[in-house]
Amino acid sequence: MEKKVIILGSSRSGGNTGSIVANISKKHQIDVIDLNNYKISYYDYESKNLDDDFLPLIKLILEKYDTLIFATPVYWYNMSGIMKVFFDRFSDLIRIEKETGRKLKGKNMFVISNSHSDEIDDSFYIPFKKSADYLGMEFQGNLHFNANNIHEINTIELTHI
Repeated sequence: MEKKVIILGSSRSGGNTGSIVANISKKHQIDVIDLNNYKISYYDYESKNLDDDFLPLIKLILEKYDTLIFATPVYWYNMSGIMKVFFDRFSDLIRIEKETGRKLKGKNMFVISNSHSDEIDDSFYIPFKKSADYLGMEFQGNLHFNANNIHEINTIELTHI
């Protein structure tokens, strides 16, 4: 059976994105990793940040899960800062932890987003899709929620996650 994890990247763990994630997690028995619970520093070309939580966390994720579901609010037409930092650190998996990086190949990626709009421009998902492609992952799709109608999540069947 495929094991899934939701990686929550929001400035507020208990905010709208966190509420969406909690609901999906409970309904589908999916584990959650909240990036706010980890110390992950920005990508550093000199690799001075190797003692932070990124490498142990990504190794755990890659060992335990087949599908990585990234959940982020939309901040200024982009993923959240904390999610961007997490994605930037994938560079470590290409440069200095290549064996770990190769384990991304064949994994699945899905994205959950939310904003105060019913729809979001498809360009929002380009960094996710391109990253999945570059890393040999399979981009499975995305779901967008309107934070103004957060109660509607209970009515949506999430069969494609």
